[in-house]
Amino acid sequence: MLKKFLFTLLSALLTVGSVSAQTVNGAGASFPYPIYSSWAHNYAAATKIQINYQSIGSGGGIKEIIAGTVDFGASDDPLTSADLRKDNLIQIPVIVGGIVPVINLDGVAEGKLQLSPKVLADIFHGKITKWNDPVIVAMNKGVKLPNEQISVVYRSDSSGTSAVFTTFLSQVSKEWKDEIGAGKSVNWPVGMGAKGNDGVAGNVKRIKNSIGYVEYAYAKNNKITWTALTNTAGKLIQPNMESFQAAAASANWDKNADYYLWLVNAPGDKSWPIAAASFILLRKDQPEKSAAAAKFFNWCFDNGDKAAEQLVYVPLPKSLKDSVRGYLKENGIKF
Repeated sequence: MLKKFLFTLLSALLTVGSVSAQTVNGAGASFPYPIYSSWAHNYAAATKIQINYQSIGSGGGIKEIIAGTVDFGASDDPLTSADLRKDNLIQIPVIVGGIVPVINLDGVAEGKLQLSPKVLADIFHGKITKWNDPVIVAMNKGVKLPNEQISVVYRSDSSGTSAVFTTFLSQVSKEWKDEIGAGKSVNWPVGMGAKGNDGVAGNVKRIKNSIGYVEYAYAKNNKITWTALTNTAGKLIQPNMESFQAAAASANWDKNADYYLWLVNAPGDKSWPIAAASFILLRKDQPEKSAAAAKFFNWCFDNGDKAAEQLVYVPLPKSLKDSVRGYLKENGIKF
């Protein structure tokens, strides 16, 4: 009798231990890594469930979820409904943020350097090579610009941030569209590559007279100078919560299109021109794994807005969160 009791007690303890040690694995975009990391920490404290998220780039996240080696993938490069159906995936938006040009110029403070979208495209295209180029000088009266070569830093990995940034450049520069194009990986005409948003941030912070592009939280957390940009309304805009929210407000989310949407060059006087949503990919044929991941993000919808805003991400509006919950259930994901 005692042996039976001890066996039952041990089984119960092992069961509790296995539940408390549950881990949900995800991989993909570095764009949302700061907020996913914060959410994961808070979720573990509340539920004892660990979220293991590997920031390997959107391309890597897509490959991992297609292979079924993770519970969820993350991408800033949304997939079309046709691509999702081909690989038995579903897609939900989770958070909105902004991608910002970042620079390392002595004596130039945050937001003081002004760039137009076309000038930005020409810098990354290698058509403007000096910081004191007359076009840049004309836009920045009173800003001391050095007679130095511009060192371009870009993403070397398959990156949703690059997909967003090059989509933006393709929309504002016909030369870029025709000669380079948009995508998670492109043949960059000039510069040096770095892996992840953190890699680009680190290189720009280290290399004098450099320019790169990162998600805003990386610029803020690494204390890297960002530039102002002119938007589609011709207004000079600073990257901040207000300008990201203005861009997000223009979005027309359609669950019948699996939420496929780009936010670059959003209309409106106050909209930041390089806004982006980050998406989560789940497998329809792995309902238990997908449910565990969906449960985490549903918890984040209820409890994560404050943490998102502290990192200058824009939480989804309640109506969109409710739409996403309905979409998950319609696709057999119970959470």
